[in-house]
Amino acid sequence: MSSVDLSCTLAGVRLRNPLVLASGILGTHASLLERVARSGAGAVTAKSCGSEPRRGHPNPTVLDWGYGLINAVGLPNPGVEAEVELLARTKRLLEPLGVALIASVFADTPERFAVVAARIADARPDLVELNVSCPNVGSEFGEQFAATPEGVTAVTERVRDATDIPIVVKLSPAVADIARVAVACQRAGASAICAINTMPGMVIDAESGVPVLANAEGGLSGPALKPIALRCVYAIARAVDIPIIGTGGVLTGTDAVQMLMAGATAVGVGSALYYRGADATALILAELDAWLREHGHGSPEGVRGSALRGLRHAVSPSPPPVPGEEERGSLEAARRESGGSRRG
Repeated sequence: MSSVDLSCTLAGVRLRNPLVLASGILGTHASLLERVARSGAGAVTAKSCGSEPRRGHPNPTVLDWGYGLINAVGLPNPGVEAEVELLARTKRLLEPLGVALIASVFADTPERFAVVAARIADARPDLVELNVSCPNVGSEFGEQFAATPEGVTAVTERVRDATDIPIVVKLSPAVADIARVAVACQRAGASAICAINTMPGMVIDAESGVPVLANAEGGLSGPALKPIALRCVYAIARAVDIPIIGTGGVLTGTDAVQMLMAGATAVGVGSALYYRGADATALILAELDAWLREHGHGSPEGVRGSALRGLRHAVSPSPPPVPGEEERGSLEAARRESGGSRRG
């Protein structure tokens, strides 16, 4: 049995370990969320929902472009009324496992954010994530609320007044000063920050000369996003006192360690399920446990925030943030063997 205590506390919610399934990944059915929970996650996040059912963008919506994924799924969801039922079923399945449930909501106005969050609260999720930063619906919703301190303040304050459930605000990396935005979230009553959402990008087919995604633009995730995510978590951790879910490009236990070192309390896992299959959380958790034991740490607290404090560890060099040809081949082989699926 491991001597490492992997538990942590996120906004007052005790997690058995710091791994959190990111929103949008296998979050559409209670049974899928339960599967990830049984695979080892400390918390799971349901797919973002709005006030009304939404079909999302037409295919193609997801592409593996070689160094990560790009997606423009477009926030498909069944609407808040159906989502409440899904969350209630999921909650019943997760409670015996000791795994926390995070609901995720979006809207086009601060007032609608509050209405959706208040209705979602009837399912009693452990936390509510405010998706103020989806990068591929700008033509419909206008400027992201995450783009300015004023935007996140307006949403967070209204949701804070509408529910007593702890609030997690999910921020975008595509801003001038993400730390300043995070400070505004904290002042407005956020209980935690999720950093980061995907990075806006585009892939063009050289033969046809047109964008590959039907929506043209999409959000980048996977290995290429990790250095950006680390920098954002590091900047936010220096500016706020509330916990951070560090999300972006975490494929291995070493990646999770680096996110903790940047100042994260918990670590989001998303595209790893594409690269390593449905049991990615179990693999990452085992690697995280092994790393901590090998380096003499009894818990993640031994490394959390070490980059902020300038601590040094006598370790071999970490692998590069983007896998080389050999590593990508190994990841692709593992994905084929495990039958890993793309983001939905």
